[in-house]
Amino acid sequence: MAWGILWARAKARTQVCHAIVVDVLNTTTTPFVTPEAIKEELDHYGIAVVGKAFGDINVDTIETLLRHSPYVEDTECFLGYDGSLHIRVRQLVPVMRIFDGNVSYYVNRDGKTMRATPTYHADVPIVNGHFTPQFPATRLLPLIEYVEKDSVLKSLVTMYNMVDSNNVFIVPAIAGHVVNLGPPTGYENKFKKLQLFYHKVMPARGWETYDTISVKWDHQVVATLRQKKVKHVEIYDPKDDEQDPDHATMTINDATAPAPEQRAKANEGDEAKKTEQKTEPKSEQKSDNKKNT
Repeated sequence: MAWGILWARAKARTQVCHAIVVDVLNTTTTPFVTPEAIKEELDHYGIAVVGKAFGDINVDTIETLLRHSPYVEDTECFLGYDGSLHIRVRQLVPVMRIFDGNVSYYVNRDGKTMRATPTYHADVPIVNGHFTPQFPATRLLPLIEYVEKDSVLKSLVTMYNMVDSNNVFIVPAIAGHVVNLGPPTGYENKFKKLQLFYHKVMPARGWETYDTISVKWDHQVVATLRQKKVKHVEIYDPKDDEQDPDHATMTINDATAPAPEQRAKANEGDEAKKTEQKTEPKSEQKSDNKKNT
């Protein structure tokens, strides 16, 4: 038996690799990692395995390099009896999308980031803010998961705004105000206070009375009165216009158009001229009638 094991190991070390087989395990999500991309990644690192003996292929090195890819969440490599190098990868599964100024990226549960590109879009919660190693984006994950599991809260929260570690805001679907949750802890009680405030206070005081509702403190809700009225934006419907306007013509007319007072005076003058023109023929007819009589 010992001799057979040694012979099999020696045989395996001298076996030549003739192919690379890549399997993407989580293809149920939006695919952005393909077998061709994994092979191109190996070429980028200068790893050529086809034609090499199994004993000269270091699968641990290949796993480490692929795990550094921002698109790969985990990978497993092994040499098969069929003479192929098998690579199993799990593409990154984002749990939130971060907007930090002009930069946008996705984050998975472990905090690994992947830069957002126009070719890939994941329907995940949106977070606006700047994160640091001292306060990583994963600190918000328990809060986000709590909201995602509650159908009412999920329909209420449209996005998160992280000002600092002690002031995390949510932007509700109810337009006109924001909610300050404070630090991302104790959110169960905070959402209970918010829902009670929505049911008891807002219908009586008006939904446009406050611009900020803070539930960050224990046993109280602090609401800030609005200084300016909410701007109601009318939705433009092109069907309301009989004909699409010529933008260039409108610009010229706006630049050369007379002031409202001048237009009013001009209109009065036009009306007076029209009146004179209408009355003059009638007077001539009356004088001619008198002569005839």
